Amino acid sequence: MDHKAFLSALPADLREAMTERSDGPGLWHLTGHLGAIVAVGGLIAAGVPGWWALLPVQGMLIVFLFTLEHEATHRTPFRTVWLNDWVGRLCGVLLVLPFEWFRAFHMAHHRWTNLPGKDPELAGPKPATLRAWVWHVSGVPYWISEVRLMARLVAGRVTDEFVAEGAKARIVAEARWMAGVYGLAALSLLWSPVLLWVWLVPVLLGQPFLRLYLLAEHGDCPEVVNMFENTRTTFTTALMRWLAWNMPYHVEHHVWPTVPFHRLPQVHGLIKAELRVTAEGYAAFTRDYLARRL
Repeated sequence: MDHKAFLSALPADLREAMTERSDGPGLWHLTGHLGAIVAVGGLIAAGVPGWWALLPVQGMLIVFLFTLEHEATHRTPFRTVWLNDWVGRLCGVLLVLPFEWFRAFHMAHHRWTNLPGKDPELAGPKPATLRAWVWHVSGVPYWISEVRLMARLVAGRVTDEFVAEGAKARIVAEARWMAGVYGLAALSLLWSPVLLWVWLVPVLLGQPFLRLYLLAEHGDCPEVVNMFENTRTTFTTALMRWLAWNMPYHVEHHVWPTVPFHRLPQVHGLIKAELRVTAEGYAAFTRDYLARRL
């Protein structure tokens, strides 16, 4: 059975119930995630003993807002449309990932998942050697790519095939006000280094963890149309699922992208017998991924 046959076989009332959206679960989760960032950032800013050891923790908390920005492109975390959009934009500012551009990118990824020449995620090849893997996981290629993207969008050059003509002005406007925010942040460093230690250094340290996580979603999956084969679900801890807004249930998300994050465990219960590509944790995935490259 492929993913389309699976969905079409479900009762209509179940499909409606599973895709119903609400603000409550998303706001509760967002409060916890942002609260953790503020709490850890406060300890760093206060210079508590061993504050430096909290930098990668803060980094992981911030960079995994990527999973919320990702969900916001689908407008599923919240029922209120503007809340999805502005939360997505806030995450985009923290990650140097323009939300409006990323929405177009991500919708194309879902339309053409893991299909070479069509899925924009495959524009940059996955690391094929140990050396390439180290470079990829360092996060440096990500930051280079995002700085170049921002410069291009600020200059008004929206050349991506997956961006609709009507969205280009909105994307340029967003990139320009983001650049203004970064300018103000840079100026603030003349008076206080607080943003350096609660945001900039942490995201540099946290990005490798996000790179490792993201490789598991589609890395080494077959380049086919069926979502049960081209995407991987990774079995992990409750803490990791919380941090990543349930996106380790990634087959479940790709099979049924209109389901809000808090119902993905229920989707897993429905489709677990159909899962074909899984990993028993991120360490196990990474070990197997590297073994195929040594």
